[in-house]
Amino acid sequence: MPRPSESSIFFLVFISLLLCPASAVPRKLAALVKEPPLVLRYHAGPLLKGNVTLNLLWYGRFSPSQRAIVVDFLRSLSPTQHSRPLPPSVSSWWSTTDAYGHGGRRCSSWAARCSTEDALSETGKAGGGAAAINVVLTSADVTVEGFCMSRCGTHGEWHRESPFIWVGNSASQCPGQCAWPFHQPIYGPQTLPLVAPNGDVGADGMVINLASMVAATVTNPFKSERFLPGPKEAPLEAVSACPGIFGTGAYPGYPGKLMVDSASGSSYNANGVAGRRYLLPAMWDPRRSRCTPLV
Repeated sequence: MPRPSESSIFFLVFISLLLCPASAVPRKLAALVKEPPLVLRYHAGPLLKGNVTLNLLWYGRFSPSQRAIVVDFLRSLSPTQHSRPLPPSVSSWWSTTDAYGHGGRRCSSWAARCSTEDALSETGKAGGGAAAINVVLTSADVTVEGFCMSRCGTHGEWHRESPFIWVGNSASQCPGQCAWPFHQPIYGPQTLPLVAPNGDVGADGMVINLASMVAATVTNPFKSERFLPGPKEAPLEAVSACPGIFGTGAYPGYPGKLMVDSASGSSYNANGVAGRRYLLPAMWDPRRSRCTPLV
C-alpha cells in the first residue's frame, strides 16, 4: 500500500478538524484584557490664571457675519450677568478649565472691538489682564503651511512669555477634516453632515478648532507639561484627548446625541450670547477622569 505524502496527511488532519464538532475542542477565555484608564496628571507646569486678553488678528477676507460668529463665541466664554445664556452654555463648557492645576483660570468678559478691515488687530480685553494670547485667524482663501495635512489649528509661544494660537477657515480647504461634522468626512464612516448652527460651515468649524486651541493654551500655554499620554510631537491636551466627541454616545463617525433646532435643523450643544448656538467638542474633565460632553 503506498505511503501517504506529507501534504495528504496535512489535508486529512485539516479535514478532520473541520468535521470535529466545536464541543470536542473546548475553549476557555482566561481573562479579559482591559486598557488602562486615561489619567490626567498635573505636573506643576505654568498655567494662565486670572483675566486673559485675546488679541485677534483677522488675516484674509472675513465677512462681518463670520467675525460676529467667532467674537460672540469668545464673549460667551465669560458672559456678563445680564447676557448669560440658558444652559447648556459655552461658559459651562469653559468652566471645566477651572479643574486644571490649582485655582481657577476662567477668562473674564470679552469685549472685542469689531473691525471690518482685513488683517487688523482686534483686542478682547478682560480688565487688568494677567496674560494675553495672540490669535491669528486665516480666511478660507489663505493657504498656511501644514494646514489640512496634519492640523486644523495650533498653539505655541514666543520666548516663553507670549502664547499664540492659529486657526484656519476650512470651508474650501479640507472641510471634511477640519469642519466635520458639518461636512462629509474624508475618512471613516460616511455619515451625513450636520447643519451648522450659525449657517456657516467655515466659521462654525473654526469655532470648534478655536475652542480646542483656547482650552489647550490656557491649560498648557508653553507646552511644557504633557497632561495626557501621547507622542512628544502631538501630546494630548484638554480637548484633543477627546477626538470626535460632541455628545453622549459618540463613536467614530458619529458625533453623539445633540440638540437640534426645529426650525433650521441645525445641531448644537451650547448656547451663547446674542442668541447664538455652537457645537463645542468634549473636554477632558480631571475631576471625573473622563471626556465630558455638554449634552
